[in-house]
Amino acid sequence: MERIHHFEPEKMSVSEALERMRRMGFGARRLALGCDVIEEMIRDEKCLVFMGLAGAMVPAGMKRVILKFIQNGWVDVLVTTGANLTHDLVEAFGGSHYLGSDAANDSHLREEEINRIFDVFMPNEVYLKLEENLQPIFSELSGKRYSVKEFLAELGKRAPEGSILRACVDNNVDLYCPGIADSGIGLQMWLFLQENDIIVDTFSDLKDIIKRAWDAERTGAIIIGGGVPKNFVLQTLQATDKEHTYAVQITTDRAESGGLSGAHLREGISWGKIGKDAKYVDVICDATIALPLITSALMERL
Repeated sequence: MERIHHFEPEKMSVSEALERMRRMGFGARRLALGCDVIEEMIRDEKCLVFMGLAGAMVPAGMKRVILKFIQNGWVDVLVTTGANLTHDLVEAFGGSHYLGSDAANDSHLREEEINRIFDVFMPNEVYLKLEENLQPIFSELSGKRYSVKEFLAELGKRAPEGSILRACVDNNVDLYCPGIADSGIGLQMWLFLQENDIIVDTFSDLKDIIKRAWDAERTGAIIIGGGVPKNFVLQTLQATDKEHTYAVQITTDRAESGGLSGAHLREGISWGKIGKDAKYVDVICDATIALPLITSALMERL
């Protein structure tokens, strides 16, 4: 057994701090080991890296962190929620999210037309900008059939630089959003479909993402939050002849309720999603704390 090493506070880089945390216990060690596994899967040139991104990451200020994974070639496949993509476009089209307070009077916020996401505020007016920009794009795409991946790629081609959607197109990252209807983008599409025609096939992406996993020699998963993106990333392996070789999840959810968002990664071994000999780490931490630290350390190491 190796003795616990007490953390020695002094001036150091993030990577150095995580190196020391690896020899500690509890959440500190898991955070350090999670960074190690992510680094290993990125360095593995034969590994196809999936990222599942749930939660309100863009409103919280995580957009540029996600962009680093995309622009640095650290991720090959991104599966996210319609909410993250909606908030990404909100900022791309000139809107903003603001520091607020979770103690604010929500009835007062309603009167002021301000939406609250815990301690982040977003003015209702951003939806007007979303409509002004998305409806003309939908008109350009009208009358054709798309998979969700193809539809998002078309949006990405027309999105301003600096957005996640545009970065995925520019860096050849496959972007999937199985819950696209459950979002502001989905509501804008509903509005468009009242007088127009466009078909977005939600099932076509299954064939596409399964083929990507099937053709890969090895696969790895970086899962932020849980929900639909986590399941979409993990269930893909059930339809192939392989299991994830690497996996790291960052979540604050608990396993006892039986929900997938809090399920330990080792549970995926029973489903054939995670390999018996896979390197995996459950990091129980707010992703807005863990992900910036891991990303900063990776930028030093890679």
